[in-house]
Amino acid sequence: MRTSSAAAPLFFVALLAACGGDAPAPAPDPAARDDAEVVPCAIGAGSEFAADCPVERIAIDGEDVLVVHHPGGGFRRFALASDGSGMTAFDGADEARRSLDGDYLLVEIGTDRYRFPARPLGRVLEDADDGS
Repeated sequence: MRTSSAAAPLFFVALLAACGGDAPAPAPDPAARDDAEVVPCAIGAGSEFAADCPVERIAIDGEDVLVVHHPGGGFRRFALASDGSGMTAFDGADEARRSLDGDYLLVEIGTDRYRFPARPLGRVLEDADDGS
């Protein structure tokens, strides 16, 4: 019977539609905000720095976290280190490498690189607390 093979794709489409019914609404795009902070980033091997990555400050389980959104739709999350050493990878398998580059904290993770303004620890935490 050939009807079963023809009906199989329809079954999967119906199954996918059923799975999406309770999905939460997508988060607002941080780049769409007029006051979005943007940091220079170089996403992928061999890429050049460009001011293309909006940063969102959030709290997860009591930790101050920066979410850096990539131009292509991906993102990385970084926890602010309480000892003043900068940031650490919040999740994922790759470890963040940090170094000072003039007035910037250069953070490398995998093949992605980010330049954050270097600020004293108190200033970074104050900014995270007041939402700016």
